[in-house]
Order: sequence, then structure tokens, then C-alpha cells
Amino acid sequence: MHDLDCLKAVTLLPATFRPIFTFRYFNSVQSECFSQAFLSDDNMVVSAPTGSGKTVLFELCILHLLSRSIGPDGQFQHTPGTLKTVYVAPTRALVQEKLREWKQKFGQVLGLNCQELTGDADVRPMPDTDIILTTPEKFDSITRRNKDHGGLSFFADVGLFEIDEVHLLHEPRGAALEAVVSRMKMLSRYPEMGGCPLSTIRFVAVSATIPNIEDIGEWLKVPPRALKRFGEEVRPVKLTTKVLGYAPAKNDFLFERRLQGFLFDIIMQEAKDKAVLVFCSTRKGAQEAATTVARAASSMNFRNPFIKSQEHYERLQLAARSSKDKHLQECIRCGVGFHNGGMDMIERSLVENLFLRGDIHILCTTNTLAHGVNLPAHTVIIKSTQYFNKDKGCYTEYERSTLVQMCGRAGRPQFDDNGLVIIMTRRDTVHLYENLLSGSEVVESELLPAIAEHLNAEIVLMTVSDVSLAIEWLKASFLYVRIKKNPQHYKVDRAREDHLENHLKEICLRNVNELAEFRLVETDEYGFQLKPLEPGRLMAKYYLDFSTMKEITKAPIKCAVEDMIYTLAKSQELSWIQLRRNEKKLLNDINGDTTGKIKYHVLGVNGKIKKRIQSREEKIFLLINDALSGDPSTLDFTMSQDVTAICTNGTRISRCMSEYFRFMKRFKETVTALKLAKCIHERLWEDSSYQLKQLAGVGMVTAKAFLQSGIDSFDKLAKADPRKLEAITGRKYPFGNQVKEALDKLPPRIDMKLIETRRNTSGNHELTLILTRPGKTTASICNVAHLVVGSEKTNRLYYYERIRVEQFSSPYSVSLSIERIAGKDVDVDAALISETYVGIDLVEKLSLRNFVKASMVTERSVQNKNQRSEEPGCLPSFQLIPDGEDAQLPVSKENRFSGDQIFDHINGKSRSLSAQLNSQNSFQLQKTLDVAPVTSVVNRQYQRLDVDVCSPSTEILGSTQLGFSSPVQNGRSQYKRQHHPDSAVQQSGKHCIPAFSASKLPRIAFNLDHLDPARNNRSERRAEIPPFRVFDVFEFPGTPSEPRAKEPRNKELEASRPMAGTPGFQYSANCSPRPESSCFTPVPAPPALKSPKTCAMEASRLDVFTSIFSFL
Repeated sequence: MHDLDCLKAVTLLPATFRPIFTFRYFNSVQSECFSQAFLSDDNMVVSAPTGSGKTVLFELCILHLLSRSIGPDGQFQHTPGTLKTVYVAPTRALVQEKLREWKQKFGQVLGLNCQELTGDADVRPMPDTDIILTTPEKFDSITRRNKDHGGLSFFADVGLFEIDEVHLLHEPRGAALEAVVSRMKMLSRYPEMGGCPLSTIRFVAVSATIPNIEDIGEWLKVPPRALKRFGEEVRPVKLTTKVLGYAPAKNDFLFERRLQGFLFDIIMQEAKDKAVLVFCSTRKGAQEAATTVARAASSMNFRNPFIKSQEHYERLQLAARSSKDKHLQECIRCGVGFHNGGMDMIERSLVENLFLRGDIHILCTTNTLAHGVNLPAHTVIIKSTQYFNKDKGCYTEYERSTLVQMCGRAGRPQFDDNGLVIIMTRRDTVHLYENLLSGSEVVESELLPAIAEHLNAEIVLMTVSDVSLAIEWLKASFLYVRIKKNPQHYKVDRAREDHLENHLKEICLRNVNELAEFRLVETDEYGFQLKPLEPGRLMAKYYLDFSTMKEITKAPIKCAVEDMIYTLAKSQELSWIQLRRNEKKLLNDINGDTTGKIKYHVLGVNGKIKKRIQSREEKIFLLINDALSGDPSTLDFTMSQDVTAICTNGTRISRCMSEYFRFMKRFKETVTALKLAKCIHERLWEDSSYQLKQLAGVGMVTAKAFLQSGIDSFDKLAKADPRKLEAITGRKYPFGNQVKEALDKLPPRIDMKLIETRRNTSGNHELTLILTRPGKTTASICNVAHLVVGSEKTNRLYYYERIRVEQFSSPYSVSLSIERIAGKDVDVDAALISETYVGIDLVEKLSLRNFVKASMVTERSVQNKNQRSEEPGCLPSFQLIPDGEDAQLPVSKENRFSGDQIFDHINGKSRSLSAQLNSQNSFQLQKTLDVAPVTSVVNRQYQRLDVDVCSPSTEILGSTQLGFSSPVQNGRSQYKRQHHPDSAVQQSGKHCIPAFSASKLPRIAFNLDHLDPARNNRSERRAEIPPFRVFDVFEFPGTPSEPRAKEPRNKELEASRPMAGTPGFQYSANCSPRPESSCFTPVPAPPALKSPKTCAMEASRLDVFTSIFSFL
């Protein structure tokens, strides 16, 4: 029995915590639970009616956790983020209500950081957050997606896990809550968590009145003393229930429409001057009910019962003008409103405030408000006890707990001493609801239907790595508790404990085998060890249903956009969307459009456009096409909500498809899915004429005005005068300036080039992709693009990278090696696809011809020199090792070409060069040296690499210096480029060989030197350079003050490849000082971006000189 007469005073709390509460005494429920909530570490479950003050119990548990931060002197000394509380509620509306309330209480009084964790939230601030408020799905999704980016990093600091409305476990959404709690319980058992708050995590759950609260207590390991159950006797306001029965209609939909006609009379009879909440089963039903009541009230002219005075009337007129919804404006003017989760946040807040102030007396809403925003009323009317079940596809009776939640909104303790509940139902179901408040249905688990998705998520998170841990995870769930007590509900024969163990193992193995069949997880040869695969990671990351992931894996090769849209239409995430009878005519008209507005039509078996839409998949397919046309059809409220859900889920599923196809190396599908994802997100096709709708402040009317004036792209809009834009649209100053400013948020202009640099001896095409950003960027804006390189002909993906277009180092180059196909040409396609904007993608194509390369000049080729020189564009080969032939140069014992051999060969080639290129007197060769990867000199200060360009007579034509300095940052040496005063090298970011005569082909010498002030005479240093001596970059012994070492250490060194985007050479050399036998392997950098004509001419020259160094 509960001692309800002994109330606890707030003064029992420490002085630091007392300002949290504005009252002096806790009520009877709070006082009964005070010792367990604030003076104990026990897990706790409380079942009590709505409105009995269960939120205060959560606050007492939070204060108990924070009491660890109170010092001996009574001061609150808390380190942010070290003791975290996670609050989980079934709806986002309830989460936001608690967030506003707790920010005022805990934020202002104790300085705690409260944050809502949503789908778009960044997990990086989580370490400093004290109270995290979220829904089960969002918490599960965030921790899945951000596993490798800090998503689980804050788990160790979680010391309190609070569950509001825990009786919702029996709904399909309860599976996510069950999986999250089981995950927390599994993680708390890890030995690595010893000493962390998570190791002693406390679970506190509250619910409405349910009969099997003991099962929830068993699941959460709650001792009997912390299991609290309260009945209707503790409700602060007594409720009266009336059940009204009505004759059924032809169908459930018409029955609900019929009930709207009785609402106004019931309100006038039972609650004329009281605040009334009308719960409807659908959003459209709430809107229609409010409109019906408002029109009935307005028909009474000046005797409107919901308007009390002229001042009240003026307030309603002013409030109506602040709404953009015509239906809501009509209702507000009559003192009526409607409220649902699909409304704009501003309009929802408007309605809530009007109802709380008493300006609106009648509020029609959905059952979401019963679990969310605290808007109590004197009278609650439940219009129909049935709702449309999305999973079953038909109308079903409300769960008893949901009805109890609705009834709990009746009665306002601050205004009323009683409340009224009116239930409108069929005559044959009246008896079911006459004793509604006396009990509730048993809460069962809903984890079993979704066990494949949640088991895959645990495998991805590595909380389950084998079958035995999978069984332990199941035992930590509420399913395990209920399957023992009610096995028939889960289609399990009642059996002994050991049989139940075998059944759990069978459940795990059956789901693991199905996941492995579709390559989502991998098992060892015994089927015991479990390892996640990339498709499984994607399913967990994007929170997809297993059946949806199956459809994605079954996608045909080179599937087109239509195939992907049909995959979306068949997804489980959209299975709740139904084809309604009154929608068929509109859908048939949309599919029969002949103006070109619809890009893809629903076709029949004969390939012709279908005249009748017959399934929900066809409806979804058409709604996507209509939404992406840029000028969508006018839809009713329900279909508009369907389109919103389709676009939200379609974007997520399309992004998952793009990553899956990328993993499978399917180029065409990757590009198509990336484009489809952003098109659905923006509701525009890539080639739409309404691209300007993507700008802030540009709607459909403005976009059409621009289109009629010939402004249909961002480039044309950027060139237009702001005053002209205002004249075109009929808008006033400064609209034109605002539109021009909106262009600044677009990604910057990017130039992309794809060139073939060489073909190596291994038979591959060496390509370089160059991205250049010509203009300036805004650092505060971050636009993302996907760089995809592949072949549409072979459908093979070669390269992918996700790039922040404002932040990459321009020019940005990527080196690619494409395998040559014997006897076939290879077409390479490069696409830079914006993640958010349509109409600005870049595409570059390169056709690689498969011809036989010229071999090294022999006596036979010399004899045919005159014949070859007549061919336009033909240049002599500088290859040292021809394709398909053995090298004809003698090789030294070290298996390397000597300097003399190289020099003689180059001289032999250069003699014929001037005759073929006699129209050019000189050349200029540019090469870029990449020294960032060099790590062997990072511990030395002021070492310097000297690059000298020498003529055949060892005359130095030009020099440049590269200086190194410490310390090392992020594993790379910091370097700077220095130019000697007498250097002829250009200071353009590239190290250039000056102009030289074609008959005097220069050589390049590299020499590492200390920056010794005592040896600043360059003539001394030049004299020491032997003919064609090549030093690679390596570490010399000694200190900066010592003279240059004459003998470098014998050490093999191979510098790492330049990082992506950094053009440069790659050197590989034996660092022993061999004046006659040094060699290196440069990887050529792309030429500077110039005009097409100049670029083509210089590229041909560069190919000649590049091949000089293309050996080994």
C-alpha cells in the first residue's frame, strides 16, 4: 500500500537543487517515489495515470546523478559531459517540449547543456552535453551512422537512461527502443567500461497504467521495492466518461466522415464554454473536422459561441493573417484550430499558443498530440475508435493504451476539478470502452518482426561478433521476457528452458543465414563468427528495412532511372501509402499527360501508357515523376503528405543505392543513383527549366516569370541586372539584390580536365584528372560534390571521392591507371556531381585509342626517319625500354642504366629533334616537384634541396631551392620554396626549365645541401656537381653547421606517392653516390591549364620529354 498522506518537502533536496522546483511540496505520487528516485541507485519503473506528475520523477533521478558533483562544502562543481543523462520519448513533439522545459530548469539554474539529438544532429558536441533528448529511432540511427565518427564515443559517460511512455513497446516502433536498451545493457557489461558511468548505468521508465509492469521491471533488472504502480485514485482531476454509439456506414472511411456532422452539436451540449480537444485518426480528418465545426459556428453570424468579445474577434483576425494555410485561416477566424505533425513548425506554434491563451476553444488534432505537447483541455472527444493501420492496410481499433493517453488530456488541474471524455464509436463496440480507464492491454514485444535489421546493426557495431553473443543480446531484450511467459503469442510451443534456448539459437541462425545470403554479413566455415560486410553497413547506416535492401541488391545491371524509381515504390518504408478510391482519377490524368511534363509514365504489358492506375507502387511512381517535374499538380492534403514522405524516404534510399553501387564498382548505376537522390531532395529533374527554384526567395511564380524572360539558368541570372529582375517579377527593391546574393551560396565554378599523360610498359593508360577553381570562395559555405570516374561502356567504376568544393587545394589532380583492353578502345567518363543542386554537374569524356606505340629508334627506324617526319604530329620516341622488345641498351651490373648510357641515348634522340620541329627555336619544360611526402629529413633543420638545370656541357642554366624546416605537423615536414637571386626559374608554383635550344637538351641535377651560412658561395657548390650526377632526397648525417657530407649513408629509399590532388614527381633511387649510375623514376605532373590550342601543343612536347624518364 502507498502512503499517500505523507508529502515530501522540496527542502529535503540540497540547497543547490531546490530552485529547480517552483512548488514547496511534491504530490502524492512523487512523495511515494522520492526515496527510490533521489536517494537510491536502483533501476526504477513507475506506472501511473497521465497527469500524475511523472516528469518530476525524471528530474529527481537526474539530480541524484548530479549529486556526485556536490563537494563537501555543498558547492556544485560539475565538469560538463562527464555524467550524461539520455531521455528517450516516443515522439519528437514530446522531446521538444521537455527540451524547452529543461533548458529553463537545468540550463539556467545549474548551467547544464541540454541538446536534442535528431537525424541531422552533429555528434561532435555530444561529449560536452549533459542531457541528451531523443526518440528511439533517432538515437539508434545516430549511433549506427556515426560509429566511426564519434557516434558511440559518449556512451561511456552515460549514467542515466530515462524512458518515457515505455508502454509503447507493444507498437511496431517499440522494436527500436528495445534494441537501444539491449545495446546499452550489452555495452555496460564490457570489461573496458569498468570505472565509467556506463558500467553502473541506471534505467528509469514510466508508463500509463498497464497490467504487466512486472515484465518491464524484469527486463530492466528492477528490484521489487523500486516497482511502483498507481491507479486512478491518484489522478489530480477526476474524469467522467461517456460512450456514444452510432450506426455503421458502408465503410470505415464514410463512417468517420459521418461523425463530423455530430461534433458541433456535442460540443454545444456538453462543453459550450470549455476548452475541447477532438482527436481524429488522420491529419486530413483533423483538418476536415475543424473546418466543419468552424463553418457551423460561422453560420450563426454574430452569435458565434466560440468568440466572446470584439477584442477577442480582433485577436483572432490578426492571428489568422499570420498563417499561410487558407484552411487554417478560415478556422482561426471562427475560434477553431487544427494541429498535426505535418504542419509547419511556425504554424504549429501559432495554434498551440492560441489554444493555451484561450483564444481558440476547439482544437482538432491527431493522436500524436496525446503523446506529445502538453495541451490539456476540460473535454476530450475521441472521434471514432478506429485508425488506418499502415502495416495491415485497413482500419483497426486503437490500442487501449493510446486511448488512455487521449483520455489523460482531459481535465486541467489549474482550472478544473473534473474532466469529461466523450468516445464516439459504433453501436456494437460501445461495451468495449465503458470501462476503459480501469485497465489496459498486456504489453508485448515487437522485436521479432524487425530482428534481422537490429541484429545486423549490432553486428555492424561489433556488439555482436558471434552467435553466442547474438543469443546474449536476445536475452537482454524484452522479447526474451515475454516469450517465456506467453510463447503462443510468438508462435512458439510452450516448452522447457533448454528448449527455449534452442529456439533462440534457431532464431539467430535463421536470420544470420538470410543476412549472409544477400552478402550483408559474413560467417566463418562453422557459421559461428560474424563479420559485417559493406552492404550490411549501408543498411544499418541508412536505417533501411531488410526487404528494401534485398530489392536494392537485386537491381539489374545498368538499371535505368525508371528501375530505381520502381525500387523506391516497392520499398517497405513506403508500404503504408495506399491507393485511395478518390485519388484514381487524378492519377490517371497525371499518367495520361501528353505535354511532356511527366518524364516517365506507367506502362502496361503492351508497352503503352496505362489508362488506369491500380496499385500503390504505380501511385508512388507517378507522384515522384509529378513532384520532380518542377510544376507539380495541385494535390489534396493527404496526397501532399504522401509526397512529402516519399521524397524524404526516397532521398535516403537513393543515397543508399548510390553507395551500394559504388561498392559493387558499377559506374552507371552509381551516377544515376547520385543524381536521383538530389533530384528527389530538390524535387527537380536535372534538365528542368525551373532550376532557379533552388534559390532562396524564388518560388514557382517567380521561376515562371524568369523562364518567360529567357532566364532559365544560374549563369543567365548572374548576368542579369537586379533592377531588370525586379521589373520581370513585379517585385520591389531590394528583391533583385537578394536574388543575386542567393547565388553566392551556390558551389563555385569548377573546371575539370581529363587527360592521358602516358602509357606505361605494363599496358595501362596513365590518366590525370584536374579540377581547378578559378574564382574566390566563401569559407563559411560548404558544398559537397561527388567525383566519379569510370567507363559507361564497360560499366566499371575506377575512382570515387567526396569533395568539399570550396576547400580543396586548386588545382587538384588525381592520377589514374586504367587497364588497357587488347584490341579495344577505352572510353573514360568523369562526372563531378553536386550533392544538393541540380543543373550544375560537370561531365568529361576521354576516348583512349588502342594503337601500337613507336619503339625505340633503331637503324631501321632511322632509315625511315624522313618518311615518318612527313607525318603531321609525329615525334621520335624517347623510350629506353620499348613495348614488347628487350632493351637494346647495355645494362650495368647493378641492373641500372649508367649516366653515360642515358646521356648518349638522349643525345642520339635530340639530334633528330630540331629537324622535325624546325619551326620552333626553343622549348620550355615545366615539372613540379612534390616534397611533402618526404619524411627522412624531418628531424634536421634548414636542410635544402637544390635543383639545377644543366646543359650538356654542365653549364647551369637555372636553379631553384627547396628548404625544409621543423617541427613536423600532422606527420609531414613543413617546407618552403626559396629562389636564389640569380635563378632564372619562374616563381609560378612550378619549377621550370628555362628556354633551351632543341639541339641542346638539358639535364637535371639534384643535390641536397645544408643551409650553411659559411658556404653561401654558389659557384663553389656548382663546381662540385659532377656531370649528370643525380642525388635523390635522403638524410645526410651531421648538423646544419657541419660542411656538406661527402658520403651519404647507403640506404634504399622510396618516397611515398604524392597525396591526391598534389601534382608531382615520385623518385626511387639507390642513394649511394654513383656519378655514373644514378637513376630515378618521375611521375609526370599535368601541364598548366591554358588555352586549348596552347595546351594541346605543349602537351605534345611534354610527352616527348616525359618519355625520357619513363623507364624502370
